[in-house]
Amino acid sequence: MDELMEILEEIDPDIDYEKETRLIDGKVLDSFSIVSLVSQISETFDIEIGPQYLIPANFNSAAAMWKMIQEIQDEE
Repeated sequence: MDELMEILEEIDPDIDYEKETRLIDGKVLDSFSIVSLVSQISETFDIEIGPQYLIPANFNSAAAMWKMIQEIQDEE
């Protein structure tokens, strides 16, 4: 989870990722940030985030992203 938090802090250090639960739905992150986030997560965790995972619910919070990462790692 620490690596994920580092990625998020690099994208926007002003967001409280531990508390924010509407990163996508609340338009806290813009489309460029999301593309960058997906790329960095894929590279850092050596996973492929397939289209079935590219839904707002998986990116609305750090906890949701971490859960998604773990699910993908379990599948691979």
